Order: sequence, then C-alpha cells, then structure tokens
Amino acid sequence: MAIARLGAVSLDSDDPSTLGRFYRELLDLRLVYESAELVVLRGGDVTITVEKVADYKAPDWPDDRIPKQMHLDLFVSDLDESESAALSIGATKPDTQPAPDKWRVLLDPSGHPFCLTLPPNGFTL
Repeated sequence: MAIARLGAVSLDSDDPSTLGRFYRELLDLRLVYESAELVVLRGGDVTITVEKVADYKAPDWPDDRIPKQMHLDLFVSDLDESESAALSIGATKPDTQPAPDKWRVLLDPSGHPFCLTLPPNGFTL
C-alpha cells in the first residue's frame, strides 16, 4: 500500500501570480486558488502550485550555480502515520516545520525536500 499520493508539483517563485498565469495559459489549467503567497492550478489529475519564496533567485541552468527549485506535495490522509512510514523507509525530518498541523516537510535520501500534506477540500485520496 502506498504511503502517499502525488498531490502537486510545487514551483518556487518571487511572483506566484505571474508564474501561475503563465502555466495556466501554457497548459490550459484551471485556477483553483490564488493569493499573494500561493497559486493552485488543476487540470485532470495534475495539480501545480506556485509558492512565493523570499529572496527567490532563478536557477541559472545549465551552470547550476543556483540549482533548480521545485518540490513534490504528497497528499496523505494522516500526517503522523504517513510521516512515520516515510521516516521508516529513509526520509529525514528537518527541524524547521512551517505548518506541522497542515503539512510536514521531509527530506528524501538525497536531501531533496518534499511535503506530506493534507489534501485541500474537494480532493479525495
């Protein structure tokens, strides 16, 4: 049985509204939610979120002095249970947890952050 379900691919940005509008038009996605801090787009079973990041610096691909910036949001029905299961297969938990009652930030074995998150209203697991 899976621990989580891929919920969203999350893109970092200094301007979520502009980047959200770009992907909405590029991929013909519908706007589910928008604020100054977060844009949520949906099309079929695909969700893309665009999140505001303080002091955002764009990746400089292909040089990679500034690496690519995105993470996975994984929808779960129970944060504590899913966190425990993810930790048991090799994830680690950083000390910083911005909203532990809504999502948990974990690191994969290579150090990439991902979030275990409760799905928004209207989403089913």
